[in-house]
Amino acid sequence: MNEDTICAIATAQGGAIGIVRVSGPQAISITDRIFTPAGRPIPLVQREPYTITFGHIYNDAGENIDDVLVSLFRAPHSYTGEDCTEISCHGSPYILQQVMQLLITHGCRSAHPGEYTQRAFLNGKMDLSQAEAVADLIASTSAASHRLAMNQMRGGFSHELGHLRDQLLHLTSLIELELDFSDHEELEFANRTELQVLSAKIEQLISHLVQTFALGNAIKNGIPVAIIGETNAGKSTLLNALVGEERAIVSDIHGTTRDVIEDTINIDGILFRFIDTAGIRETHDAIERLGIERTFQKIDQAEIVLWLMVPTDDSDRLYELASSILPRCAHKQLIIIYNKIDQADTCPSHFFHPSLPPHTLHLSLSAKYGIHLDELRQMLIETSHLPNVSSNDVIITNVRHFEALTNALKAIQQVQQGLTTGLSGDLISQDLRECLFYLGSIVGEVTTDEVLGNIFRNFCIGK
Repeated sequence: MNEDTICAIATAQGGAIGIVRVSGPQAISITDRIFTPAGRPIPLVQREPYTITFGHIYNDAGENIDDVLVSLFRAPHSYTGEDCTEISCHGSPYILQQVMQLLITHGCRSAHPGEYTQRAFLNGKMDLSQAEAVADLIASTSAASHRLAMNQMRGGFSHELGHLRDQLLHLTSLIELELDFSDHEELEFANRTELQVLSAKIEQLISHLVQTFALGNAIKNGIPVAIIGETNAGKSTLLNALVGEERAIVSDIHGTTRDVIEDTINIDGILFRFIDTAGIRETHDAIERLGIERTFQKIDQAEIVLWLMVPTDDSDRLYELASSILPRCAHKQLIIIYNKIDQADTCPSHFFHPSLPPHTLHLSLSAKYGIHLDELRQMLIETSHLPNVSSNDVIITNVRHFEALTNALKAIQQVQQGLTTGLSGDLISQDLRECLFYLGSIVGEVTTDEVLGNIFRNFCIGK
């Protein structure tokens, strides 16, 4: 793959400036073929690295496509670790496509999604967890997600994993040293008490990283907020009002929302993922019943539940619904919202049920007219319970990392169990190796082409 020279447009469409990136063994010479420096006609291949040269790009007919700046980088001191150029031109889609066509005509090929970062990984410029952080950084939508991505990209997570692996390798070497002298049963290089203390410390560190995933997932993808209630309670109207656009169909017809609709919104730097669910009612419609089943699934997955009630709701029916809803909200933040106060003569009284979670909040509003929406936003911020995240915090945000750490945790727990029960050294060593394997898979020391393909195919082209 690295024998090819690749090119791609690295900037979003619609900007005043556009950048075309070129990387590979012939990046500089191919750029030279389409670029004419202004002033002294010194070709790029003879210029110093980390310089910017002003000049012109002409097509094969000799027409000036654009006046451009070319930045020059030489291997291994570039993003990809290869020779690279970046052509800065005007952001016209026509100009950018003309530059791309000229580069391809002279020997480049179009880059695949994430191929620049993949080459950076393969050339040792970053490990796999840092490469994945590049995509997280581009996709970051809040200050907290930006800080976490920056920390991971700078190697904060890799450093933590490296410290863990060093301890595990020390533990493994002591165990395997005994195996080399298995004919001398009286020899014991590894004090079992010390090994138990060390393995317990490692288990504690891995367990802590695993536990941070819930927080990391909320920061990266948004705190899940389920909007529930009976049909026509105004759930879709509330979603539209919160996100500021018509995301869900609003109708007086009962059962309009039959599937789950999700959207995210940043409120004062905190990302919330709102989930509009199907109205809960008795129905014989198979599709609507499936939507109601998904409503209860989303309650289980949510951190915050907004239960909408309206003045016309039957109190006996609400009490009946509570028996199905409240047990699922026992360890969640429940906010009961009395919607459509613009239609009521008086503010509705607070709903009471003996199984209400102790920290249940109540709020009256009108989703249709935006009355008290700011109060709801403030309530969501106060109940999010997200700690302040600094750029030095190591918090797991990646599902692949979470799965690998979970497997590593199981392996080190088996090591502890083996040490406690006096298991033979070869079996303990196997569990240690398994733990090392899963930690190594995070940074890319153990990986496959399939894993790399799954990771980099989700990158944007040009990165």
